Order: sequence, then C-alpha cells, then structure tokens
Amino acid sequence: MKIAVAGAGYVGLSIATLLAQSNEVYLVDVVPSKVDMVNNRKSPIQDEYIEKFFKEKKLNLTATTDHVLAYSGADFVVIATPTNYDPKKNFFDTSSVEDVIKEVISINPNTPIVIKSTIPVGFTRNAKEKYNVENILFSPEFLRESKALYDNLYPSRIIVGYSNNYDSASSFANLLKDGALKEEVPILLMGTTEAEAVKLFANTYLALRVSFFNELDTYAETKGLNTKDIIDGVCLDPRIGTHYNNPSFGYGGYCLPKDTKQLRANFSDVPENLISAIVESNRTRKEFVANEIMRRVDFNENNKEQIVFGVYRLTMKSNSDNFRQSSIQGIMKRIQNRGGRVVIYEPTLEDGSTFFDYEVNNDLESFKKNSTIIIANRFDNNLTDCADKVFTRDLFNRD
Repeated sequence: MKIAVAGAGYVGLSIATLLAQSNEVYLVDVVPSKVDMVNNRKSPIQDEYIEKFFKEKKLNLTATTDHVLAYSGADFVVIATPTNYDPKKNFFDTSSVEDVIKEVISINPNTPIVIKSTIPVGFTRNAKEKYNVENILFSPEFLRESKALYDNLYPSRIIVGYSNNYDSASSFANLLKDGALKEEVPILLMGTTEAEAVKLFANTYLALRVSFFNELDTYAETKGLNTKDIIDGVCLDPRIGTHYNNPSFGYGGYCLPKDTKQLRANFSDVPENLISAIVESNRTRKEFVANEIMRRVDFNENNKEQIVFGVYRLTMKSNSDNFRQSSIQGIMKRIQNRGGRVVIYEPTLEDGSTFFDYEVNNDLESFKKNSTIIIANRFDNNLTDCADKVFTRDLFNRD
C-alpha cells in the first residue's frame, strides 16, 4: 500500500519506519532539515531501534515537505502531528490535526484518515460532523520516549476506533500487526470516542502511579523513614508490582502532563476527585522537592550569592533528548523565583549558551566543582565522585 504519515516526531517517525518495511511510505514534515535527515537515513530523534533500522533495513520510506505528493493516491493517511495542551482554553490545541484533515479532504477525499495524535475525547466524532466525512479513524499510540519503534514492534495491544468503517479499521490494525515482530498482539476495534478515552485514561493511570510513589517518598522523607524499604515492601504484592515506582521530581515528558490536564477538562460536567488530585499532586511534589533542595543548603538572603544550584541534565529519562515538560524545569523555576542561581549541565546544548535565561556549563568537572548542590532527577555514574553533593530521589537507578 501507499501510506502517508504527517509528522516526523516520535509517533510519526516510528509508525512510518514500521510500515515502510512492507509498504510505500511518505513521511510529511514542515521542517526541511528533518526531511533531509530521514532521506539520508539519519534519525532526527534519539531512538535506538529507529537508528538501527535506518542502518540495517531496506525501507521504502521517503520524507517530503510536499503534502500533495504524499497524500495523492494514498491508501491511508496517518496523522501524527503534535497536540499541545492550551492552559488558556483548558483544552488540547488540535489545529495541526485539523489542518491535515482539511488538506487530505481536498487532495484525496475518500482515503481513510487515521489520527494517531492524542486528542480530546469526542474529537473524532466532532471532526466527522464538522468536515462532513465518514472516513476518519482514531488509533491511540502507547509509546515510550527513546523506545518508540520498539514499542511498535512489540506492542502491548493495537486499538483502532471507528464508527461505520469497520473494514478500514480492521485493515489498518492488521497493517500495524504485520509490521510488528511480536507474534501474539491483542487487537481491539471499538468506537472512536472509546478509543480516545483509552489513551487518556491509560496515561492518567501511569501519572497516578508516579504521583502515588512520589507522595509515599514525600511522606517518608518528612517523617525520617526509609523510602526504599517501604516501596520494596509495598511492591512485592503482585497486585501492585514493581513498575513505575521509582521516586522522581514529578511526572513530565510529552504525554503525561498534557493528557492528565486534558482528561480533567473532559470531566468538566462529570463528578470527579481523583483526576484533579493527580494534576495537583504533581505540582505539590515539585514544591516539596524545591523546598528540600533549598533547605539542604540553608539558602537565605545572607548566602544566596555564594550558592550555585547545579542542574544535571534536563532530559526526562536516560537515552532521551526530550526536555519538554521535564519535571526538573519546574524545580529550576521555583529555585530561580526565590533568587537562586541555577547553572545547567546539558551536553545537547551549546556550552556557554543559555537555556531560557539559565547558564549552561558543559565542562563536567568545572560544573561539579562549582556547584554547591547538584540536582539530578536521575542519578548517573558521572556523579559518583561527588555523590555527597547530589540531591536526587532516584532510589533504584532506573527510569
């Protein structure tokens, strides 16, 4: 088949790579440098499996900025453009998704459109009514940063939402399954609105897990208890398990912050307590962590000029190049707002530059020497020789 994918981020690039094993795939992006990198088989994002496939696999994959070329004659168009949460509207900004829908309708009106972007519950149904089309499907993605292609190759499940176009939904689900390496993959076909709800509720549950163990850690730290012992004892219960239990500065990244807020917005006319609490818990955790850091160095008006708060890495997790909504940025803002000087070690940024208005020092030895305290969401072996300076809540040395 000819398949067009709009958006060369984590979702779009991994889907395009998966499907290009056996199909003719056109990947559309508005950034020419990304297009050039993909066509030269260099991944514009950090993902081990995409990089491996680009080197080792013969992929029928063409990146382009020409959406007419891509959408014309396509058997499916997959939308994987970003949808950021807009705090003013209290809703996702879905304009990029709608732009692609309008382009596809004008170029290839009968082709099935599969939305992979995360959207509000009810968006697909409303879009079909707004644009007077029936051929829009929704298929939630369940991908981890830096492991996006791996999670497409070994999916936990494949879900496609449809209304009256079962054949298109089934065909697309089987395209994803055929590209996977995992032999047994559950396929669920359901209504588009139910599929949208699956995505938001799944990510909000993961945010709940993060928040729960962060609040456990806050309690233990406040009461002088051993957090790790408590977590080990709690998580040996097989009903609870040992996943998503490592304390951190809060949940962050591409999905969890925006998806929890969007789900809360979808509850506007429905009674709830828990969803709002998950969102608020993340804010409370950052306040607690910032207070603890400043307490450790006894920060006050008399010593504020001498204290340097060193931030080790802005990324959310290991093997990632994503800063977006990283929890450590919330800590940095709180420290700076109280008059603290923040210096960042982040090798993906240029040494001597600034990130917003924070200094960047990528001379690791100088950074470690000059930092009064080093703040690390996740511990790294580079910090072993100055561990006594490091503030982290990473108890298990993993994401």
